[in-house]
Amino acid sequence: MAEPETPFRLSVGIPLFREEAGVPELVSRLGAVLDRVDGGPHEIVCVDDGSDDGTVRALQQAAEDEPRLVIVSLTRNFGHQAALSAALDHSTGDAIVLMDGDLQDPPEAIPDLLKEFERGYDVVYARRVRRKEGLALRFSYWLFYRLAAALSDLRMPLDAGDFSLISRRAADAMRSLDERQRYLRGVRSWVGFRQIGIDVERAARATGESKYGVWRLVGLALDGLFSFTVIPLRIAMVIGVAAVGLTSSYGLYALWVRLVDGRSPEGFTAILGTLVLVFGVNLFFLGVIGEYIGRIYREVKSRPRYLVEQVWASAGDDGPSGG
Repeated sequence: MAEPETPFRLSVGIPLFREEAGVPELVSRLGAVLDRVDGGPHEIVCVDDGSDDGTVRALQQAAEDEPRLVIVSLTRNFGHQAALSAALDHSTGDAIVLMDGDLQDPPEAIPDLLKEFERGYDVVYARRVRRKEGLALRFSYWLFYRLAAALSDLRMPLDAGDFSLISRRAADAMRSLDERQRYLRGVRSWVGFRQIGIDVERAARATGESKYGVWRLVGLALDGLFSFTVIPLRIAMVIGVAAVGLTSSYGLYALWVRLVDGRSPEGFTAILGTLVLVFGVNLFFLGVIGEYIGRIYREVKSRPRYLVEQVWASAGDDGPSGG
């Protein structure tokens, strides 16, 4: 007698940081979407990334009416990518949707992601279109994605954020990569499998303000640039070779002028400017090397990406753990 087929289960993983005001709408809209997804029981895994407001309390109140809600509370703020990793680690479904908790990733787009998953794709990522941020920020995002794609050793999709659907086998492959400082968009591309992107309009924040300041955005951009390429180091080598060539050429020119015309080339300002340029380029690429060394330093310490203080679920035990 054939065993009955196991119903399809979908997990939705969401990192949250100081999103108390937006939790009720987030859970309500997600619940309405999951009600229309065949199979089950589905789950909503919300990871509180050390919020110092009432985010956890709001999640606990929402869980009274939403039994599919799983709450993972981290011991402190470990950062957006670490919280996303925690959501991935605690999701148990056959497919996992990763999305931000500010509702800029609309839950109503999940059925569109599922359509491509049902066609056999392991990774379905959302290409962000018609963003609602200011012009300067939109240009910064546009430039970053294209710079990362140009420099990366991988084929990095343009304008694709963390909002995506990932099959269980692709998620397990991503979890097996033991990187301390993860850039999940790059890891998602690195594991391969069948991938496709769909256009999803980027909504405005439902409540509050973005927790990603300028320096956090710069840090995320650096993670994307340095985690999957060594091209900056090769650029440093090329510029170094070019500098040696130019300096040697100038030295031969000075020697020729001295021997033929009996005079030395003049130009104190030009020499001073050249020295300043050379030292500036040298310091810049020392910083580039420092970025790689800093990442090596963090990797060799082998600290966990995050620590869990407590997990609340409708059917399961609480308990601290690490990831």
